[in-house]
Amino acid sequence: MTYIEEYNNWIKANPNKVCKKVKTVYARVVEDLKTPKVVSFYNKLTGETETHTYIFDEKKSLKCINFIERYCRQSKGKWAGKPLKLELWQKAFLQTVFGFVDKDTGLRKYKKALLFVARKNGKSALDSGVANYMLTKDGEGGAEIYSVATKREQAKVVWEESKRMIKKSPSLNKRIRCLIGGIYYDATDSFFRALASDSNSLDGLNSSLVICDEVHAWKDKNLMDVMYDSMSAREQPLLLETSTMGTVRQNVFDIEYDYASQVIDGTVPDEILFPVIYELDEEKEWLDEECWMKANPALGTIKSIKDIREKVERAKANPIELVNLLCKDFNVRQNSVNAWLTFEDLNNEELYSDWKDTYCIGGCDLSSTTDLTCATLLGVKNKKIRIKQMYWIPTNLLEKKVIDDKIPYDKWLKNGWLRLSGDSKIDYHDVTKWFLEQVQEFDLRPLWIGYDSWNAQFWCDEMKQYGFQMVEVRQGYKTESAPLKQMKADLMDKKINYNNNPILKWNLSNVVVKMDDNENIMLSKEKSRQRIDGAASLMDAYVIYVNKQQEYLNYISEEV
Repeated sequence: MTYIEEYNNWIKANPNKVCKKVKTVYARVVEDLKTPKVVSFYNKLTGETETHTYIFDEKKSLKCINFIERYCRQSKGKWAGKPLKLELWQKAFLQTVFGFVDKDTGLRKYKKALLFVARKNGKSALDSGVANYMLTKDGEGGAEIYSVATKREQAKVVWEESKRMIKKSPSLNKRIRCLIGGIYYDATDSFFRALASDSNSLDGLNSSLVICDEVHAWKDKNLMDVMYDSMSAREQPLLLETSTMGTVRQNVFDIEYDYASQVIDGTVPDEILFPVIYELDEEKEWLDEECWMKANPALGTIKSIKDIREKVERAKANPIELVNLLCKDFNVRQNSVNAWLTFEDLNNEELYSDWKDTYCIGGCDLSSTTDLTCATLLGVKNKKIRIKQMYWIPTNLLEKKVIDDKIPYDKWLKNGWLRLSGDSKIDYHDVTKWFLEQVQEFDLRPLWIGYDSWNAQFWCDEMKQYGFQMVEVRQGYKTESAPLKQMKADLMDKKINYNNNPILKWNLSNVVVKMDDNENIMLSKEKSRQRIDGAASLMDAYVIYVNKQQEYLNYISEEV
């Protein structure tokens, strides 16, 4: 029996200890064990479609596992110097990554493996063991191994662990040279180095293994693209991406997490990525000890259950500690401690497709030169509050904002969430055109448009000329408090369907509010992290929705 089958049997016997994503992944892998998989790829170089049949080679699947357990040594604590014994879940992961090969060429199927798991589950040791294997025993001449992060200190974590493993192992220490600038295996002219985005140059690399560690802290989305492209000349390279969850939303991590989730649930086909995500299925499971293993597959062995119990008790008494506990020990995506909404509060991946012939309420947040401009339409349909938005950014600022903000504006532009407007300043005519577009193409009928009067007189007059009824939304505690509280409650209850708009999701995650002595709240742009323009636009619409709710519901003859 393979480790994959053994682990899948364990999963079936312990359903409350394994999250849905892991169950889905390994059930699919077991099916692939039984039936060779035929996959077609389009070859850009030849312009032809190639067909490959992938089979499982058990002998190849065990080479990395056997190497790690035979030659790699633990480097810290009471186990220092002792052989590194892999856990069943780690063996199943490695056996999958290294075991599936092309029937004709024998080359590995997976070029990228993703492992997201809570801290202190042996992630760095696993990375380091794989690095030492591919440096010496993968059969790659002149192997180039890189541990990569945005900061050199983080990039060196896995590299330093590999070095310690080697020095603790008599067999490896005799054959591998560990120097200040790198780890060298002279038998095949191979090396292992730590590399950061602030290194002198990332050009000219010919990577055979790239380890991208703690991706939750990455802000440079181009770094991963550059490193993946650096593997293109190798026959069977591997990019190994590992991380815990983080508190920075809509950066590299969220892009990778969302894509991996789509591959897992079958929405997006990707035969060269093997994604495994350990997490709680629901945030409330942090209170149920039986569920803790969903995010911590090494709980009770590598990771101390006593330590988590103590942290949970502290978090019950001190909510400030809860964000860090959920994020790092239970692998639940979070926002910063000061954020108004938790990620679970705001996250809603529900989609809608048919939204026509509907009375709506609009909102708009017009930008200064450097901010986003956002327009919103809010309408009730099938007992849900549906949100449609469009964002604009000045044409000349797009490239600079991608670099400076480390936010994928270019990707959002390509996917239709964002539009370019003007040269260095938004042309507000484009905002008017969007509202007219929604009326003409979808028969959406805005009854009122809420707006902040700052810098909006010309635009407001133009909108009135086209027949829109404009309502000024004065910023302040009195105006914002009740609508913001209602908006938060509706987000938490998943009544608001915003079509999984990534820009709004990012904006909502950045929001910080301020409170007066009477516990009234308002948006705080000066304290919020990065852009909140989409949240401000939504709030303008919500102010009208709350203040005119009965009148609006009379139009649509529905109740929310």
